[in-house]
Amino acid sequence: MTKKLYISTYGCQMNVYDSDRMADILSPLGYDLTDKPQSADMAILNTCHIREKASEKTFSELGVLRKMREERKKTGDGDMIIAVAGCVAQAEGEEIMKRAPFVDMVFGPQSYHKLPEMLAAASRGAGQVLDTDFPVEPKFDHLPAEAIDTKLSAFLTVQEGCDKFCAFCVVPYTRGAEFSRATDDILSEAKRMVAGGTREITLLGQNVNAYHGLRKDGKAASLAELIQMLAEIDGLERLRYTTSHPLEMTEDLCRAHRDVDILMPYLHLPVQAGSDRILEAMNRRHTGAEYRRIIEKLRSYRPDLALSGDFIVGFPGETDQDFEDTLQLVRDVNYAQAYSFKYSPRPGTPAAALEGQMIPEDVKSERLARLQALLNEQQLAFNQSFKGKEIPVLLEREGKKEGQLIGRSPYMQSVYLQSPPHRIGRVATVIIEEGNANSLRGKLKSGGVADAA
Repeated sequence: MTKKLYISTYGCQMNVYDSDRMADILSPLGYDLTDKPQSADMAILNTCHIREKASEKTFSELGVLRKMREERKKTGDGDMIIAVAGCVAQAEGEEIMKRAPFVDMVFGPQSYHKLPEMLAAASRGAGQVLDTDFPVEPKFDHLPAEAIDTKLSAFLTVQEGCDKFCAFCVVPYTRGAEFSRATDDILSEAKRMVAGGTREITLLGQNVNAYHGLRKDGKAASLAELIQMLAEIDGLERLRYTTSHPLEMTEDLCRAHRDVDILMPYLHLPVQAGSDRILEAMNRRHTGAEYRRIIEKLRSYRPDLALSGDFIVGFPGETDQDFEDTLQLVRDVNYAQAYSFKYSPRPGTPAAALEGQMIPEDVKSERLARLQALLNEQQLAFNQSFKGKEIPVLLEREGKKEGQLIGRSPYMQSVYLQSPPHRIGRVATVIIEEGNANSLRGKLKSGGVADAA
């Protein structure tokens, strides 16, 4: 009999990939996905430890699930197995089991391949199951060969973990050391995805450009080499990768943006701050000038490259001048899109011990507002620069309005246009009529996409 599986996914794209793989693993056990938690026979919270108050949000949603579970029992609809996965589970597994004893399973990002065993133990009433081991290799070795839900635009994890140890970041403690999958394994998964209808793949890693997976000959391949291999797959039309670290932007990877046609002209390359003093305190191991030189090199190979970044304001000890240095870097680089946050301490990270240098909340808020105003101005100008241009758009899904489709440009912009739904899955030439703050609006060029007979 079919059972219902609800997965709530927080945070990064890698968590999205992990959630999809959990669904794959549980499918042979009779679980179908549902978006209604109240009807679920099993509910999994796939958590992220990066955002502020991550633990509190997890416990809040657990409280909601507990009430739903009790209601199911009252109405005779059966029990609900409750599980917590992801980085909060990895970092605070024992605390979760203590504070929420009704939770059946707690497991980290490297343990979800053991879901059938954990589920069997929980179903037998063997008590709470906790698994926060760190070995990465077995997880990928045990993933199902066939995905159940192939997407037009999909994520593919190629690397996990991070050895950089930025002072503000919990990733090395929750995802572990850097590990790269073998090229053959990645190519096999990518080919299955394309055979199932995927047209665009985004390669994922906490530090993806540090990729060094083994080839058939036993030698390590770089990310640029992996991209070249993937570009040979028939039917794969677009490639992207995220998230990268400036230290790993090698010459061959920069050149790949010129040489590989299906590698999209959009790169997310976080810098976090523009002040060398703050970058050193963050243990970023590069300067603002070095970051600028990387951008110059990338744009020399691919002049139309669009940049995205991450910024933290109010890091401990940040002065007004430090913040002004960040604003200047943003002006120099000119971002198409960026994410910015106020600093908040993460337990166990070096920066969390710098309490004497904490920046007042109102100062952080004011700085964030100024930074976001500049970033929003740049993003709007970038989008408006497309007015009148023709661009290839991957048509992904129907919009809310009748006859409307939503697609994705090479530069990661959402593009809205009128087109019949049978064109979903194709790359269409679209004439852009309007650039807005967060999207583009256009019309299909006559003859810009071939219709099936």
